[in-house]
Amino acid sequence: MTAAWLVHIYTASGAVLGLLSLVAVTAGDVRRAFLWLFVALVVDATDGWLARRLQTADRLPSIDGAGLDNVVDYVTYVFVPAYLIHATGLLPAGASLAIAGAVLLASAYGFSRTDAKTADHFFTGFPSYWNVVALYLYLAQLSAWLNAAIVLVLCGLVFWRIRYVYPSRMPVWRAATLAAGFAWAALVLWLIWRLPDRSGPWLLASLAFPVYYAALSFVLTGGSRRTA
Repeated sequence: MTAAWLVHIYTASGAVLGLLSLVAVTAGDVRRAFLWLFVALVVDATDGWLARRLQTADRLPSIDGAGLDNVVDYVTYVFVPAYLIHATGLLPAGASLAIAGAVLLASAYGFSRTDAKTADHFFTGFPSYWNVVALYLYLAQLSAWLNAAIVLVLCGLVFWRIRYVYPSRMPVWRAATLAAGFAWAALVLWLIWRLPDRSGPWLLASLAFPVYYAALSFVLTGGSRRTA
């Protein structure tokens, strides 16, 4: 039972990491904010594996690990990134708060869907990777209105029931996807660590994995519909 409690505390620590990121944003230290969000991403990528390995659902059935994970994910994947996008001036001044609010509302809907995660381990609808979106918008330094368009399109994709792969539990291409994901995570950490320096080809190189992820999701979505 002790091990199960430790796993749940590990999951819950993501909320603290989100708070630390929020404090960093308000202090104007965007680099530190993204570093805390990266650590939260690592926690989220590993806590499910630990929970299954240690059978926390059987050892501590009074705690809903999936529910806890959703609460923490909304903080670190949605709320803090939405605030970061707003607070750093990435959106048009007159519409920034409304667009950040749209992120919160769309993702609240996405998290509440009963089919947000399928039985065969896919996400349905854009899986609220707003921490990644916030980082790319911050690094790319596009126009505020273009950023707004990107954010609103992604909000719309939350409602479009495309299936997106769940890298750590996907039924096919898991090893290749995880290997590519680890390489991408290392490159993303390097991008954050270098801030405010944005020079070099690293940003464009890092886009290879998101493109692969989206393409694989669309291919598998099409395949599942043909076999349904």
